[in-house]
Amino acid sequence: MKIHEYQAKELFRNYNVNIPNSYPAFSVQEALEAYDKLDSETVVIKAQIHAGGRGKGGGVKLAHSRDEVESISSSILGMNLVTHQTGSEGKKVQRLLIESGVNIASEFYAGIVLDRVKRQFVFMVSTEGGVEIEKVATETPEKIIKEWINPDTGLTLEQAISLGKSLELTDEQIHFSTEIFIALWNVFYEMDCSLLEINPLVVTQENEVMALDAKMNFDSNALFFHPELENLRDESEEHPAELEASKYKLNYIKLDGNVGCMVNGAGLAMATMDIIKLHGGEPANFLDVGGVANPETVSNGFKITLSDTNVRSILINIFGGIVRCDRVAQGVIEAMKTVKVDLPVIVRLEGTNAKKAGELLNNSPLDFIVATSLSDAAEKAVSAAIGGSK
Repeated sequence: MKIHEYQAKELFRNYNVNIPNSYPAFSVQEALEAYDKLDSETVVIKAQIHAGGRGKGGGVKLAHSRDEVESISSSILGMNLVTHQTGSEGKKVQRLLIESGVNIASEFYAGIVLDRVKRQFVFMVSTEGGVEIEKVATETPEKIIKEWINPDTGLTLEQAISLGKSLELTDEQIHFSTEIFIALWNVFYEMDCSLLEINPLVVTQENEVMALDAKMNFDSNALFFHPELENLRDESEEHPAELEASKYKLNYIKLDGNVGCMVNGAGLAMATMDIIKLHGGEPANFLDVGGVANPETVSNGFKITLSDTNVRSILINIFGGIVRCDRVAQGVIEAMKTVKVDLPVIVRLEGTNAKKAGELLNNSPLDFIVATSLSDAAEKAVSAAIGGSK
């Protein structure tokens, strides 16, 4: 689950992370009230959307007077903000963050993620603050300094000091950076984050170390530990199909291809997407229907997949273990009686009662394309997508 910058900074305050004074605003009037409360000569007006690159897209502006706050807020609120992370469709700005201006001396990057290969968390810093970290990782990876964190011990004082030294900070600045790095780690760990990113982390002309930005993603599987976070969810920022899927407890992520996927199990879903690409196609989605592939589940899966107008074929790839293949086949048949599917549907079932399932599908009056293997299924789905039509 993602949250907005202003929400992340509210959580930062609870952990004593040094941040500028700021207020969220949902209207021009609230932006003016925030400006009055800040009593700052210069404020920063920031569009609040779940995407990076807001400054380049025109969503971050400086204002030096009340009149400028009114004018800039009016232009940003309601705008369709397009960044490298939103895609060409952009996102509508419905809220702002009004923040006191800061005298920046230097900018850095800081972030924490899970390193799945090493099975440890990794705290990253870079002198290339304010720059897209993906670009730094590609072009100058040596500028990203990493400290791996054992979750049993957490970020140690020595590691925090080492991170500050790698940024070539002064002794006084290292003192401040150590405090902020440990505070950020505490936020990340205690709130079950999957990503925490500060870009930029700055040293001010007054020699303070401060987080000017805040990006936080939470591990959705751990949200039951934090019921209070549900209030921070902004459903208007989520893709409608992904939001709809969550209501049915389906794991769905929209992608850019044209082969719709309906699979049981995240690992098999990943393998299915890989083999689609291996056969020259592009998956349109990640859709894990879980361990239950009954008529209702499959029907909901069809509806969500078909909501994507790019989809030109649908590949159903189910491994029957606890759920028998013949029951899955019957579920698919019943679902297609209730949902109009005017696209090629390729079905590959393997596992318990797979032979019986194939007979059910072949004897059905519905027009299935039954595959004999995963490779055969992918090849048929890619071919059908090329020739398929709405």
